[in-house]
Amino acid sequence: MTHALLDLAPLTAAHFASIERRVAALLGTEQDVIIMQGEALLPLEGCIRGGAHPGSTALNVVTGPYGQTFGNWLRDCGAHVVDLEVPFHTAVTAEQVEAALAAHPEIDFVSLVHAEAATGNTNPVAAIGEVVRAHGAVFMLDAVASVAAEPLLPDAWGVDLCVIGAQKAMGGPAGVSAVSVSERAWERIAANPAAPRGSYLSLLDWKQRWIDGGRKALLHAPAQLEMLALEACVERIESEGLDTVISRHARAAAATRAGALALGGGLTPYVHEVPDAAPVATTLRAPAGVDARDLVAKALATDASLPLVAGGGALAAEMIRVNHYGVDASRHVVRSSLAALGDALAGHGRAVDPEAALRAADESWK
Repeated sequence: MTHALLDLAPLTAAHFASIERRVAALLGTEQDVIIMQGEALLPLEGCIRGGAHPGSTALNVVTGPYGQTFGNWLRDCGAHVVDLEVPFHTAVTAEQVEAALAAHPEIDFVSLVHAEAATGNTNPVAAIGEVVRAHGAVFMLDAVASVAAEPLLPDAWGVDLCVIGAQKAMGGPAGVSAVSVSERAWERIAANPAAPRGSYLSLLDWKQRWIDGGRKALLHAPAQLEMLALEACVERIESEGLDTVISRHARAAAATRAGALALGGGLTPYVHEVPDAAPVATTLRAPAGVDARDLVAKALATDASLPLVAGGGALAAEMIRVNHYGVDASRHVVRSSLAALGDALAGHGRAVDPEAALRAADESWK
């Protein structure tokens, strides 16, 4: 097996381009798609540094930690940033975005995270895209957590820069990502003298040397293992059917939420409303007086393979995340996660009903 991973034939430009086309088909996009050799933060930062510049004004929607990161990058580019922040237990609305755009007509760039796996919420991109398009701003979307977990239609929704990663619902590697780029976005980046050029962050390099060159010569040696793994996970989605994969994630989220509510013990959904909850991960609030980190540690002691983690940063003590994405979007994983959380809560002296939790999860899954 080791030699099979090491002794790989070079990945040709034609093979690279064929994987690119399959990713474009997954997104249902006619826009240019660029596969980038790195985790999705690479194209995300590349999009912002290409699209923002001194004198520009950006609306940065903050529904979780990634939105906060985008604001920092936008400011670093010299852009004036209008942050639209909403509580992490909810989602932003198109009406809130429309009001922010009306209050700041100079806004020419909008950044949004589709689904925040870290907080478990998801935003109504279709409605927001309609508002942004009417305003005339360039629209950048982080769809790393949403791709293959819920509908994603960048062309129909007016998304100019749509970034995806393979490591979540796609069930692929973390070391490769992609971005679709509209003609409007290309024009904006090309007109920006501060946009990265001759840089690993540069989208323009890919446009000028790869796309405009007829996709005949790659910019650098491709990361073969990651590219082959990306191809394999796209093949797996094609084989199962994208709609089926999306449905499986929706079922996992609904079953986890239903089971957690039936479990008791003071465990409650972190995202209040079902339409605001992301299908890629369910976030739960630990009961008062119980540290989420300790609860997760006890649950993982029974099965370390379960996709359970405590929240990050300030949420570490209060939030539990059930990351039911990719192959973990399954009834077995949901049931096992609920059972482990029930055992952990019982260990803290909380009254729980594991049987009711499993029944509720099974009923919801059906």
